[in-house]
Amino acid sequence: MSDKDKYEANPDRYTNTVGYNFCGKSGLQLPQISLGLWHNFGDVDDKNEALKMLKYAFDHGITHFDLANNYGAPYGSAEKNFGKMLKEHFSSYRDELVISSKAGHDMWQGPYGNGGSRKYLMASLDQSLKRMKLDYVDIFYSHRYDPETPVEETMGALSDMVKQGKALYVGISKYPEDKAREAYRILRKNGTPCLIYQGRYSILSRDIEYEVLPLAKEEGVGFIAFSPLAQGLLSDKYLNGIPENSRAAHSYGFLKKEQITSELVERLKKLNEIAAGRGQTLAQMALAWCFHQQQVNSVIVGTSSVKQLQDNLDALKNIDFTDDELWRIGELG
Repeated sequence: MSDKDKYEANPDRYTNTVGYNFCGKSGLQLPQISLGLWHNFGDVDDKNEALKMLKYAFDHGITHFDLANNYGAPYGSAEKNFGKMLKEHFSSYRDELVISSKAGHDMWQGPYGNGGSRKYLMASLDQSLKRMKLDYVDIFYSHRYDPETPVEETMGALSDMVKQGKALYVGISKYPEDKAREAYRILRKNGTPCLIYQGRYSILSRDIEYEVLPLAKEEGVGFIAFSPLAQGLLSDKYLNGIPENSRAAHSYGFLKKEQITSELVERLKKLNEIAAGRGQTLAQMALAWCFHQQQVNSVIVGTSSVKQLQDNLDALKNIDFTDDELWRIGELG
């Protein structure tokens, strides 16, 4: 790479819009908005736009990039592409980045490429480190609770990752409340307390408010929200049908056309009216709304363009809600 092409990060990146919250009772701070690489960083996606998004994110104070072993299409390609971009453009900034990965869902064929076994988790982390060309990840998650594997085995593997220096912190994702409580107890006993819980949270998905968030507060565990825009539903994309380039229009991914019902569209339109009254887009209001819960340390956004990322960051300009706004939004959630 020539000196002319060398990426130099914005020296004022920590004075931008993004604020930082301590993660639970730890000393680690996370940006209010983190960039997720679930979509738009695989081999099927535009790598030039992906690199532009990474640079824009870091230039504006986003220090946390969230991945998993099976992110991208095909599996593993998001980590591979991220690793290449990291080496070529961000290698001198490694100590300013929080990089997370996960394992738990389907990754490769056979009995050892899924679940919560020590065999799978240890092998998967080693593979992730090779794909990203890293010595360690900052956070490694058990991506889901596996009812076929004892929680002791899964948490023991996470603890050993920290002790081996392959992960600085560990977390869990999508665990039911009783299993999360057990996981927190085991990790604390092992001397590697759980840093963070990653869960689905949005205006359209609020289940975690009843058990997961209160338990995290009780245990001093941080919380980071994924799918705060419900995979794009909480945006202006679907107010007038299904756009050709949207996630619901793709044959891959989890958002399906049949989920976009007329009843849902009506609710989205009413939410959009509330957002307009606040001087925000629906997406900006949906992101800002997540922070009405003090337990939420960060939200993960998945964007397909720099403009979309810029719009998401603008949500932080107004994260305060009146009681009336919260009530009206709650009625439509």
